Amino acid sequence: MNSEEPLEEWARKREERRERTRGRLRAVPLTEGPHRGAHVDPGAPRAIQEFNGAEWVTVSIADSLEAAKAILYPPGPVEERPMPRPTLGQGRGRHRRTTPPKDATS
Repeated sequence: MNSEEPLEEWARKREERRERTRGRLRAVPLTEGPHRGAHVDPGAPRAIQEFNGAEWVTVSIADSLEAAKAILYPPGPVEERPMPRPTLGQGRGRHRRTTPPKDATS
């Protein structure tokens, strides 16, 4: 807090920071000792915790690092690709016809 900043302004900024992090998830390994990198014991169960604006609350348990990643990073929606455009025939003009498919008869 800046000594010249009004308390109301500081409180508003603090609440905005909390709102941005509310709902954020994290995975905490359920092992003895200090928490180390996620790669250290990938087979250990993980507690999935959610930040509620004031503290981290356990919402679920995952069996391993792979299961925790599936919860934390769900796959996004599958993008549908548009149909490919037909190729144009010989020439440079605007009125070129598309080339017929190879199996079509004329």
